[in-house]
Amino acid sequence: MNTFGHTLRLTVFGQSHAPAIGAVIDGFPSGIEPDMDRIRAFMARRAPGQGPLSTARRETDEPRILSGLNERGRTCGAPIAAVIDNSDARSADYDALRAHPRPGHADYTAHLLWGNDHDIRGGGAFSGRLTAPLCFAGALCMQYLASLGVRIAAHISRLAGIDDIPIDMARPTFPLYAPGAFPAADGARARDMENAILAAREKGDSVGGIIQCFCTGVPAGLGSPMFGGVENRLSEALFAIPAVKGAEFGAGFLSADMTGSQHNDAFRWEGGRVVSDTNHSGGILGGITTGMPLVFRVAVKPTPSIALPQRTVDLSTHENATLSVPGRHDPCIVPRAVPAVEAAAALVLTDLILEGKGYGA
Repeated sequence: MNTFGHTLRLTVFGQSHAPAIGAVIDGFPSGIEPDMDRIRAFMARRAPGQGPLSTARRETDEPRILSGLNERGRTCGAPIAAVIDNSDARSADYDALRAHPRPGHADYTAHLLWGNDHDIRGGGAFSGRLTAPLCFAGALCMQYLASLGVRIAAHISRLAGIDDIPIDMARPTFPLYAPGAFPAADGARARDMENAILAAREKGDSVGGIIQCFCTGVPAGLGSPMFGGVENRLSEALFAIPAVKGAEFGAGFLSADMTGSQHNDAFRWEGGRVVSDTNHSGGILGGITTGMPLVFRVAVKPTPSIALPQRTVDLSTHENATLSVPGRHDPCIVPRAVPAVEAAAALVLTDLILEGKGYGA
């Protein structure tokens, strides 16, 4: 279950403390020359070890492309395989955790599935480390989408109870935030969010938040009803990001408190196409894109690895126990999850567009 997609297929492999992690992308269009500087810049937003707001683990996240390019450095239609080395793993931090599952982690459920053969180091195959190859694939897809006029950007809309300024879902303005800055639209609120993360770290605790993503230039008519809807396919990719616990599109759960006259996006003709003044649908009706910006939000839970004592069990003695998680962990996953959300959206949109063009048929 490590492969995603229909026409564009992504397989992610590796574990947090394995020698390397990586991705195999099959079905990607030929004739595109990867801009490695842009890919590195995108992946750097997700990389660990960038200051007090993230884990102290330091990884360069330099992708090495092994196949899929011709002698001119352009995609040739063959599967694109890329490897990212793990160079700063510290496995000894996890020696005492095999018998004591960490609350909020997949340790216990992995034990049910695989017994003592589960690789617990750094969370193994359940680790957020696996979003690095996801971001590589997403960055490559974003280059293809940019050539079609599709833009994707996400920001932190809420963190530790602090809301960012709202962005017009019908007409978002790019960039949503300054490149390289904390991914929130308002500077003052961004500083409040940073302080909340630092306060949680000081207490040995963690915080979560909500990420909002905008996709503009998306062609109308992508997707299908029922199980093939755009919401379905986006959700499948988004929930592959560890710590994502919820997803909503457009007005989302606020729709339940609106009347039909409030929620409906009235159509009008403008510039040779159908548009709407509002975008409560998030650019999707009946599982099919409308041509308005595709807008969704995801909820990201607090980092489960915290220094505070937590109740757990000893799987070897069948007794209750107390655990304080050692090692290097993010006090908040949300900032580093922003590019992962963008990458997931890019993968799904590329898959849908290629499907609509008849690739792989």
